[in-house]
Amino acid sequence: MNILYTKSAPQPIGPYSQGVEVDGLILLSGQIGLKPDTGEMVQGLEQQTRQILSNIKGVLESAGCSFANIVKTTIYIKNISDFGEFNKIYAEYFKENPPARTTVGVSGLPKDALIEIEVIAHR
Repeated sequence: MNILYTKSAPQPIGPYSQGVEVDGLILLSGQIGLKPDTGEMVQGLEQQTRQILSNIKGVLESAGCSFANIVKTTIYIKNISDFGEFNKIYAEYFKENPPARTTVGVSGLPKDALIEIEVIAHR
């Protein structure tokens, strides 16, 4: 197992790695909208989603991968009524061959985040 680490994503806020690679599978821990340099949460669904995807990009790049390697995403969204707005933003990042996806409405997330995204990629 290879532990993934990059300064392009926030430091973990608990006992977990930003991601791991095992036999060509890249498993990223859930990301929330924290700025890597300050650890502070950005505000609003759009800004949090874009920050999360930037953080994910950084971790993937540390493994020599990109969004094209993502095969599955899991989305945890605090307000399921934000689903349509989220989809518009998400579609900008996955224009062709989007990965499989699960979206779950949740009652709460760490640091009162509005959204959390985890991904599985394959080399």
